[in-house]
Amino acid sequence: MCGLFGSIGFEPDRSSIDRIGHRGPDGTGWQVFDSAGGPVALGHRRLAIIDISDAGLQPMPDASGRFQLVFNGEIYNYLELREEMRARGEVFVSDSDSEVLLRAYMVWGKECLSRLRGMFAFLIWDDREKTLFAARDRYGIKPLYVFEGPAGIAFASEIKQFLGMSGWTGRMNVARVHDFLGAGISDHTEETMFDGVRQLRGGECAEVAIAGRSIRTRIERWYPATAGSLDIGEEEAAERFRELFDESVRLHLRSDVQIGSCLSGGLDSSAIVCVMARELGGGAGLNTVSACYPNKEVDEKPFMEAVVRATGARPHYVFPRADDVFARAVDITWHQDEPFGSSSIFAQWCVFEEAKRAGVKVMLDGQGADEQLAGYHGSFPYYMAGLRKDRLRRQIVRTILERKRYHGTPIAPLIREYLLPLLPTEMAGRIAARLPGTVPAPAARDWLSGPAIRESGNPKGAFPLATERLDLPPVEDLRSLCLTLTYASNLQMLLHWEDRNSMAHSIEARVPFLDHPLVEFTLALGNSHKIVGGDTKRVLRRAMRGVLPHRVRERRDKLGFATPEQAWFRGPLKGLVHDGVEASLRRFPELFDANETRGLVGDMLEGRRPVDFTLWRIVNMSIWGERFGIAA
Repeated sequence: MCGLFGSIGFEPDRSSIDRIGHRGPDGTGWQVFDSAGGPVALGHRRLAIIDISDAGLQPMPDASGRFQLVFNGEIYNYLELREEMRARGEVFVSDSDSEVLLRAYMVWGKECLSRLRGMFAFLIWDDREKTLFAARDRYGIKPLYVFEGPAGIAFASEIKQFLGMSGWTGRMNVARVHDFLGAGISDHTEETMFDGVRQLRGGECAEVAIAGRSIRTRIERWYPATAGSLDIGEEEAAERFRELFDESVRLHLRSDVQIGSCLSGGLDSSAIVCVMARELGGGAGLNTVSACYPNKEVDEKPFMEAVVRATGARPHYVFPRADDVFARAVDITWHQDEPFGSSSIFAQWCVFEEAKRAGVKVMLDGQGADEQLAGYHGSFPYYMAGLRKDRLRRQIVRTILERKRYHGTPIAPLIREYLLPLLPTEMAGRIAARLPGTVPAPAARDWLSGPAIRESGNPKGAFPLATERLDLPPVEDLRSLCLTLTYASNLQMLLHWEDRNSMAHSIEARVPFLDHPLVEFTLALGNSHKIVGGDTKRVLRRAMRGVLPHRVRERRDKLGFATPEQAWFRGPLKGLVHDGVEASLRRFPELFDANETRGLVGDMLEGRRPVDFTLWRIVNMSIWGERFGIAA
């Protein structure tokens, strides 16, 4: 895991790579080449994970000096690729996966991308042909941003590397800010919240050619955002899932430095820790890091302890404090580059901070499972709508009862929406008469309606836009929902937050659920392998029989890196929340209806409606604007 920079045409400025020293404290490199389009700069900051000798330093040239590589990520199948190329007569001078990547490009060109298993963002400069090739992994695990100005084009691992470059405006992209504030979604298109900055999306590559003094860029998708279709039974699906998952974890353990895992106590991270312990021959050398709270409604420590007992791992527990949320917010926002969605990102920050104290340099984490397997409770309406469409009344009744038992979901609204329309009119009327009355929802507030939003916002909505931009099918059922969550919306946002939080502490975060053979299998599975009744992630639960502690495998609640946000914001942080909201209203009056925004905030803080993530998003806008000097 590292940081990179590359530019053509801009005046070379080494601060563009030094600004991200946190991504690579183990080495730095900078080189400038000549071209008709202007100077070509390549920069690198190294976090040494595989072959920690100086042989892995970058920019990495081939023997002739024609090709130069800067690379961020890991190629997990580098050993297999190296042997394949050695059989063709290729000679290697290091044990690094970076050299394997460079040589793979020299042998197969851009077709090498389909052979790679891993997470990557890289640039390769061809000094003879004067071309630059850039690529990003299938799911966007590693970042790669693009900035084009009057002087040329630049690529970087973090947006802050572009600050002050010729053509930088310091203005926000109002449409993407609208999506973030209103829907809580970011990284769902190629655009960012900075005007003029885009990203290569997961599965995209770019070729930059110099023709005379002109610079021409062609971006294409090398990995399609699609899924196959499998019709197999439950036992076969669980067995195949287990095989693919075991193989992925085994590959993700390749490292020349100490390795550990985030452990939330949920299904995903617990499965990773249990398989890691087995692959390592026991948990004695396996460090886990977890965030805990005295608030029982969000504390998962009993589940974490069950996993630790079962594996023998060495646990590390951190207890994020309310007092630190605002104290750390400026630093976290700087590292995130863009506003972030909730104080749960602060909890994740604390986990990586503790991992660094423990001397762990690589951490495996569970990102990606919920998106592929419909693990979020927001997936249930799509599942139940499918049952209603197929008139499966028995399954609807089962789901309603199990959602009540597992999740405490009120029964009456589900009966009204999903069951009554399928019953004879007289029977439906008798049942409806016996249901308790509905509790009116708090009145909607038109708080996000300032002049900038009216003029430049996104009228389509964030989720439909995300689906449309990748030409995915409309979200109508679990299959289409999982496709959009994985390729187009939620997952990319979570990967962004994880990358920045881990790299802020010079830690490589790895995500075994995103090994592409596993993802392709999981997305191809039918809906019945994902939700059954009140059960989410059905195939994962069945695959982990005999692996996970029973208490963890059978849990049905869903928390993740949750924080006691409602208790904090209505309690010790209430004054700071008010101040943060007012700061955002002052800095960005073009975004908000001030009175409606204050009304919304008051409703949440005074208990008239639940606290949700909207509150933190509003507050974080002013922190972002101040830290990066953003104008609307």
